[in-house]
Amino acid sequence: MTIELKPWDVAEYLDTPERIALYIEAVIDDGDPALLAATLGDIARARGMAQIARETGRSRESLYRALSDKGNPELTTLMGVLKALGLQLSVKPITPAAT
Repeated sequence: MTIELKPWDVAEYLDTPERIALYIEAVIDDGDPALLAATLGDIARARGMAQIARETGRSRESLYRALSDKGNPELTTLMGVLKALGLQLSVKPITPAAT
C-alpha cells in the first residue's frame, strides 16, 4: 500500500483574518525580515496574487520576487500589500522577558 502525499502549503490555511493575523504575529516575533516578506507572499497567494498586484499597482511577477524568502521589498510595497489584504501595521512596546 502506498500513501500519496501532497506538498504542504500554508496558503491553503490562511482563510480567515484571524489566522492571517496570528501567522503574521508569529513571524514578526521571530524577527527575520526575509521571513516576513515570504509570509506576506504566502498570504497574497492565498488571497490571489493577481488581485493583490492590481490593487497595489505592481506586476504579479515583481510581487512574487519581492515577497519571496530571497526578496527585499521596499516599505511602500509592504504597506501596499498590507492595505490590499485589508491589514494595517501597528507597533507596540517590547515587554521585557520575565526573569
